[in-house]
Amino acid sequence: MSEEYATALTPEHKKFLQDLFKDGVSFDPETLRVYASDASLRTGVVLAMVRPENAAQLCEFMRWAEEQRVVVHPRGRGTSLSGGCVPTVPGIVVSMLGMDRILDISKEDFVAVVEPGVNTALLQAECEKLGMFYPPDPASGKATSVGGNVLTCAGGLRAVKYGVTRDYVLGVEAVLPGGKMVKFGGRSHKDVIGLDLGRLFVGSEGSLGIVTKLTLKLLPKPEASASVLVGYPSLDAALASMGKVFAAGILPCAVEFMNETVLEILTKTGEVPWPDTVKSLLLFQVDGSRDTVPLENARLSKQLDDALWRMEGVGKEEEDKLWAYRRRVSAASYVLGPDRIGGDMAVPRGSILKAVRRFEEIAAANGKRLIGFGHAGDGNIHANLHYDASDPDDARRTQKTHHELDDAALEFGGSLSGEHGGGCLKDVGKQLGKEEHALMRAVRKVFDPHGILNPGKGY
Repeated sequence: MSEEYATALTPEHKKFLQDLFKDGVSFDPETLRVYASDASLRTGVVLAMVRPENAAQLCEFMRWAEEQRVVVHPRGRGTSLSGGCVPTVPGIVVSMLGMDRILDISKEDFVAVVEPGVNTALLQAECEKLGMFYPPDPASGKATSVGGNVLTCAGGLRAVKYGVTRDYVLGVEAVLPGGKMVKFGGRSHKDVIGLDLGRLFVGSEGSLGIVTKLTLKLLPKPEASASVLVGYPSLDAALASMGKVFAAGILPCAVEFMNETVLEILTKTGEVPWPDTVKSLLLFQVDGSRDTVPLENARLSKQLDDALWRMEGVGKEEEDKLWAYRRRVSAASYVLGPDRIGGDMAVPRGSILKAVRRFEEIAAANGKRLIGFGHAGDGNIHANLHYDASDPDDARRTQKTHHELDDAALEFGGSLSGEHGGGCLKDVGKQLGKEEHALMRAVRKVFDPHGILNPGKGY
């Protein structure tokens, strides 16, 4: 279908965009270079960048884009690690950062109404000021937008207890190709009338329409929390200990694991509090009322009696010191190479250890090191590989390893992605059956009959 797309903008096209968006449009090559890539570091061709300020602008733009067969690439904050924001076909990038208002936070309805460009961490902070809680917590929350989280169905650190982004989307307002506006759901927490088409937008990777407003479910803010960082002689011992926690009926709000390579790079790049005998870490958090958190923390500690070392924190200030080690991992990993391919496979929770060890074997067979960490409570493994893109052999071996890791994840009954989405880097056909894949593409065509929205992404 790519031969049907406009591959360049005419003077008439540019005038239309300037008249519609005024200062919110750019054709400057230096500016467009920023929008040609995302955190995956893949690049594409951008014909223009526009930044709508309201839904009416977007409706007119999408009417024009479909009529002119101009490809549209929606973009939040460009943090996608799967190439979700990279133009696979020359087109116009629509930056949603001009629509970044928190419209309402209601303590009566337990909802927040936001525009898609709102920063995730800002929304969480504003909710907490009012005693409310928005649980989805991607590790990159300080950089991401809520709209981006919705379109990739981001998970994050607290998913084991609170679920992922799809569990908190009550209502979606979006503009479709052709300029039609649709609204699904709303402020009611229960609604079983008709098909839940709004839920289709969650994880759709910008392929159905451009989201303009979201209604999100909130919870009461937990009164208290506590975290514990525990060290073990191996990942085997760490995950065996985690199994004891769940077997005891304890449900932490977060459980993170870090393999031996992670501890090696953390030790190389900064001071660490654990002794040399510690080769793998688990990081737990429990939350609840002021009365129950000490009890839950005590129950948790009882199951961690086989740890070599531990460090505890109660309350945000103390806990942040523990979580800082987990949040350091991505930056520290660059000691293994200036470039990165980041995997986010998910496997059944009971298969995490076997999967990580299999991933390590695959990496070693290709002369690579696997940086293995992630959300142990829901089987989400961040399997990162670092390399030097200027070395063709290293780049080839890294790409080969990445594809073999995907294959291995499926062998364990897992998924190619737990939260980043397919973007343009994942061969989702490996996971999706032929009939299932065809159905998804047919749904996509209903919303976008001419295929102008984010072609080559997701499914």
